[in-house]
Amino acid sequence: MRTTAEAPDMEPRTMSGDEPGANGPQGGAPIALRRVSHGFGDLEVLASLDLAVGAGEVLGLVGPSGCGKSTLLELIAGLAEPEAGAIEVGGAGAAAERLGRCAYMPQRDLLLPWLSAIDNAALAPRNRGASRAEARAAAAPLFERFGLKGFEDSRPDELSGGMRQRVAFLRTLLAGKPVLLLDEPFAALDAITRGEMQEWLAGALRTEVRTTLLVSHDVEEALYLCDRVLVLSGRPARVVAELAADAPRAEPRDGAVSAPSFVAVRERALKALREGSR
Repeated sequence: MRTTAEAPDMEPRTMSGDEPGANGPQGGAPIALRRVSHGFGDLEVLASLDLAVGAGEVLGLVGPSGCGKSTLLELIAGLAEPEAGAIEVGGAGAAAERLGRCAYMPQRDLLLPWLSAIDNAALAPRNRGASRAEARAAAAPLFERFGLKGFEDSRPDELSGGMRQRVAFLRTLLAGKPVLLLDEPFAALDAITRGEMQEWLAGALRTEVRTTLLVSHDVEEALYLCDRVLVLSGRPARVVAELAADAPRAEPRDGAVSAPSFVAVRERALKALREGSR
């Protein structure tokens, strides 16, 4: 098991959720959804969805565009309430309480251009009342650990896309929340940088273990980074496949994703995705 941010500052087989073990551990799960339905007007996005994420687990969600993956993260984070069903994070069901337990990293890094990298990373402790010196002291060790040493005083426009995403991730970690919600954190990066960042994040999640839910359009990314991956159907979203993802993340990414066992699971996931999109 491994893990990762705060709501931004501001085999294939059908799984019903009623089967023993469906969608992961059910008892005492840090994240638990029961019969969650949600929509926007006449548009039904989620329909009676069951989901559980175990302590320290990294769970991936993949599905067609517009199937409700980002909406699901927002509901879990407490940014909205579902129209029906129940959501609990760490045993808390109220939206404000869920928000207090989740750190949410959106697709864009949302770094403040007038702040240095370390001051961007230190926003969460600053918002909790820490002095600037205290917040920077809390952030500084992470800069060395995650390959950003020497760039503490750089502005966002002086950083590469991958470095900006690392700063955003560190800001998320420094929120100090037990649950990390990552919404396609590398979607805006080019293919080479995205692969490098996936390898970096795999190591970061081994170092900073927290319960994590990762949304991705990239099946390979989800299988590489996560312990378990759920494949969602098109709207209204339902779980159409649950796959164990046991990529050897300690080795270089290129070797891990080309291993025959990984390729086999990826093909099963892609098949489920195609069938669920119909």
